[in-house]
Amino acid sequence: MRFQVRHETAYRYEAPVVLSQQLLHLSPRPLPWQERNSHAIEVDPRPAESVERLDYFGNPVTQIALAVPHQSLAVRARTEVTVAPRPRPPAASPWEGLSERLRAGGGAALLEPEQFVFESPRVEIFRDVAAYGAKSFTRGRGVLEAALDLTRRIHAEFKFDPRATSVSTPLREVLQKRRGVCQDFAHLMIGCLRALGLAARYVSGYILTTPPPGRPRLIGADASHAWVSLWCGDAGWVDLDPTNDCLVDDEHITLAWGRDFSDVTPMRGVILGGGEQELEVRVTVTPL
Repeated sequence: MRFQVRHETAYRYEAPVVLSQQLLHLSPRPLPWQERNSHAIEVDPRPAESVERLDYFGNPVTQIALAVPHQSLAVRARTEVTVAPRPRPPAASPWEGLSERLRAGGGAALLEPEQFVFESPRVEIFRDVAAYGAKSFTRGRGVLEAALDLTRRIHAEFKFDPRATSVSTPLREVLQKRRGVCQDFAHLMIGCLRALGLAARYVSGYILTTPPPGRPRLIGADASHAWVSLWCGDAGWVDLDPTNDCLVDDEHITLAWGRDFSDVTPMRGVILGGGEQELEVRVTVTPL
């Protein structure tokens, strides 16, 4: 699949901002199954400094600084990307063995997955989330089979409701209300997996949405998406999407991954001045 992605972010401020520093996770990550054909980020007003680098997790980021007073800020990322189908992952070993390997430690070979076993700023591990995940991870069950069952349960038992939560809603509240958005469902699944001693990371990106029958695709009607990547031992990392109850394939465009949303926020920073502010985000994913 070949896609064109437009991600537009606009801030409007009540008073002039005299200094702004922003960190952008808006560049798709080069991967064996994903090729970035073209990519450009436009910033208005033009930044005094713009630096591209990799963050701790290897995600491409752009760091900008604006030193001219402004009452609006527009960031437009335009990308063309090709995503290939992923091979069906092989049957994975029982989950208890993987949990024991991670707990025992394995030196440099397990250094990467071991980073994603612990609590993180947006993923708390507590008794109720552990109990919810344990219903899928019965004794001796293959880790991938159990994870797919957990994916199915979250999709069936939680309602997608963009008004129910915000970016700061704690995981305890999501589990209690049984509703939220893709970010919440990814955090929930990650909490369940980590509570069992498994390694799970948060993946941000985009997904091609389908309009209702008989209606055209609307410009700006898509949105950022989030899903989960689970370490399955010799089978490597396998991506699962609890919001859509599926294994991730060639309709998911990967931006970045980290411990949770706080590591891969599309745009975050600090400003001096500004007062009250309004934010508008528009995402368009077009199949080419």
